[in-house]
This record gives sequence, structure tokens and C-alpha cells, in this order.
Amino acid sequence: MQKLIGSVIAVMCLAGPAIADGFYTIEVDAEFQDVVMDVEDAITNQGLVIDSISYVGQMLARTGQDLDADVDLFKDAQIFSFCSATLSREVMEAKLRNLQFCPYNVYVYQSAEKGAPVMVGYREFNEPTMRPVNYLLQQIVASAAGSN
Repeated sequence: MQKLIGSVIAVMCLAGPAIADGFYTIEVDAEFQDVVMDVEDAITNQGLVIDSISYVGQMLARTGQDLDADVDLFKDAQIFSFCSATLSREVMEAKLRNLQFCPYNVYVYQSAEKGAPVMVGYREFNEPTMRPVNYLLQQIVASAAGSN
């Protein structure tokens, strides 16, 4: 039975987006910079403004020598931060401590492994009152991945 469950999970992961360890991630068959532009478009098409872009891949590559790191983690990796006044008000009216989750983030990365796919996703919020934000993030990621 356990082997069957493992096979079903493996097939589900190959079939499309997956939520694992609290992260919703989609593998995208496209160039990294194309996916980055698609994420930017997906966010702005929701009427949202990108507050910041964190160039995590570049930062790790730049600081790796100072840290005596001998492993390249990413070919590239970026995190887009933004907020929605409408949804933030809704979820913070439900629970003030939802403040901790804002701004919201969507990540795009490609591991340094040769031939690695580009991945796009977000962290799922486990808090039930954050479901509207999870839905927004899922729509943005699906749009950027071309599956929406």
C-alpha cells in the first residue's frame, strides 16, 4: 500500500504543480528570463505593484567566495515581493497578526545543476484566514507558468 501511495504522489508531481513542505511550485519549460517577465506581468496584471525584487541567486554567487563556499546553488534565483491593499485589509481584519505575512512573495529559480528546469512558486500560508492570499498567489504562479 505504501508503495502504491508513493507511486501516486510521484505521478501527481509529474503531472503539474505540487504543494510540498508548504510550497506551491510549478516546473516551467521556458528560459529563466522569460519566466521572470511572465511573473512580473502576472503580478501587474492583478493590479499590483512589485515592491522589490531580491536577486538571491546573484547574491549567493557574489558572496560565495567570501564564505569559502564551493557549491553553486542556483543558475539564477529571484523573489518578487508585493502586497494587495484589498486582500491585506481582508485578512488582517480577520486576524491582525496576519500582518506578519505581508508582503507576499513569488519566487523563480533554476538550480545550478546542468539541465535543471525553471521553477516558479510561493509559500502556502497555513493560516485559514490567509486562503484568499493563497488563491491570489496560486493564480499569479499559474499565469506565469502558462497554466492559467
